[in-house]
Amino acid sequence: MYSTILFDLDGTITNSEEGIIRSVEYALEKCGIHEYERESLLRFIGPPLRQSFQEYFGMTPEEADRATSLYRERYAPVGKFECTLYPGIKELLEKLHRMGRTVILATSKPENFAGEILDHFGLTECFDLIGGAVMDGSRDTKESVLRYILDTGKVTGDAVMVGDARFDMEGAAAVGLPAIGVAYGFGSREELVKGGALAVADDVQQLGRLLGV
Repeated sequence: MYSTILFDLDGTITNSEEGIIRSVEYALEKCGIHEYERESLLRFIGPPLRQSFQEYFGMTPEEADRATSLYRERYAPVGKFECTLYPGIKELLEKLHRMGRTVILATSKPENFAGEILDHFGLTECFDLIGGAVMDGSRDTKESVLRYILDTGKVTGDAVMVGDARFDMEGAAAVGLPAIGVAYGFGSREELVKGGALAVADDVQQLGRLLGV
């Protein structure tokens, strides 16, 4: 029975594909990049944007900073709300909250955007803490976000990280937390297991059972 549950956002609570992909496309267009497979942009969901622009499009750090700013030109007013909740996740979060569990958001998305998304879906009151990235990139990996959260003292008792990508599993391992993967998001079961997932849930109902709900 975990007393503290840390949730990733994209691919775990929200299906954010539309808003993220459209905003990446907007940034690439502004950068003069037109040749790519749209499907390949799914890799942008989860890891830090600057890292992805450098890794997948060979950008310099300075070019990646500009691309990230362009991405946010569209994402901030429009893209952040182009997402939907996974079936049953709101009910699960509300139940965990009613049970007195400590529920924390741990996302590589900028904290202000994450908070606005939770507000949009009426989920803010379910969370004891919203932990996310900062806009200047000084805290944007899952490991750095988790270290920040641990430093707040909000994580007590037995804790677990829940996420859909290997970055979540590896970030949790780096700070000494176990992790549960969700295969309904953007990562594969194989990568979650390889990343060190304690267990993998195929849907929200199974996730609830793994969390003792």
